[in-house]
Amino acid sequence: MSKLTHFDEQGQAHMVDVGAKDSTHRIAITSGHIRMEPETLKLIEEGGHKKGDVLGIARVAGIMAAKKTPDLVPLCHPLALTRIAIDFDIDRDNHSIHCRTQVETRGQTGVEMEALCATQVALLTIYDMCKAVDRGMVISDVRLEEKSGGKSGHWKRNET
Repeated sequence: MSKLTHFDEQGQAHMVDVGAKDSTHRIAITSGHIRMEPETLKLIEEGGHKKGDVLGIARVAGIMAAKKTPDLVPLCHPLALTRIAIDFDIDRDNHSIHCRTQVETRGQTGVEMEALCATQVALLTIYDMCKAVDRGMVISDVRLEEKSGGKSGHWKRNET
């Protein structure tokens, strides 16, 4: 197993030096979902929520979160993101909304943290907008699905 890269030889936390790494096209895809009461999902789907377009606002919140990741996660590098796409799929059978985020850059370090942050904040925004009608919503399974670029190359989650 590799060593933790955010600690130096003395065990002190530090920002990883990526200065010598090649700039490559980097992509990270993450996902997660939020379960809720059927009535809450119906409210979101029909656009009947008094706060407005829940998924539209959640999408913008996720985009903003990806751009602010270095402000939230102390050892993340600030990156020039070239693409942030957030999509929602409604699962009526399970009364849930699935979020899929893709973040891209051309740089010396990956965008996994930005994509994970975007997915989480998008789902948190759905919770925030709907908590007045459903406090029992559950956010779960936020995870990296796939990444590419850099020295480690391509990685994809292997579901077994």
